[in-house]
Amino acid sequence: MTDLKGKIVLITGASKRLGRACAFAMARADAKVAITYLRSEDAARHTLHEIQKLGAEGHAIKCDIRDENSIVSAIESTASQFGKIDILINNAGFYESVPFDQISAEQWDNMFATNVRGPFLFSRHAIPELRKTQGRIIHMGSLGGEKPWATHAHYCSSKAALHMLTQVMAKALAPEIAVNCVAPGMIDAGGRKKSEGEKNEGEVQLLNKFAERTPAGRNGEPQDVVDAVMYFATCSKFITGQIMTVDGGLGLV
Repeated sequence: MTDLKGKIVLITGASKRLGRACAFAMARADAKVAITYLRSEDAARHTLHEIQKLGAEGHAIKCDIRDENSIVSAIESTASQFGKIDILINNAGFYESVPFDQISAEQWDNMFATNVRGPFLFSRHAIPELRKTQGRIIHMGSLGGEKPWATHAHYCSSKAALHMLTQVMAKALAPEIAVNCVAPGMIDAGGRKKSEGEKNEGEVQLLNKFAERTPAGRNGEPQDVVDAVMYFATCSKFITGQIMTVDGGLGLV
């Protein structure tokens, strides 16, 4: 089932990359789509234009997911624009690689404020709208939330917390709201072939390294993640509290 006609979807951090790909998929499924952005206003305008070209209604909202007032405003703006909210996709997040002994308290706090506190607050403030529609929440986790990456301690810890939050929320918000999480592995979010020379040498080597290690024989593509998000957006609401790893088997290595 991929028909979301009449559904209202709010996707955080959807001006670029995976969030943008999810927004287009929702638009193609006839949903009305609200996206948030922080600094990428031009990209957000372009994404909104593309959503409208697909024949769907769109709405772009500037929002800092580290700011509770900004979150409340984004939810109110979406509900005012479209009348309701059926699906919340907590996609906005932050990623960086830092050696463990060099992670500052500020870096740690910013990572958790973005990757855990933001989705928590967005979800909490969206509860009234989602209860009215018997809606869904989909978090964007990471294979890093399941695996200990030595140079990503704050990132991995934040995503592990988000995975646990998914399960806690699924119990706390049932039966009205289903809550699930998509956890991507190594995704070539640029959507370009490794041989095109558009990536720097280090990035190409890293992508090749992970592709060779992955049982599926390749890195993930945005569509792989989109398919998982669409599944949770349309599947039976009896499916809740699940962490779907989209990694081509990399987590098994």
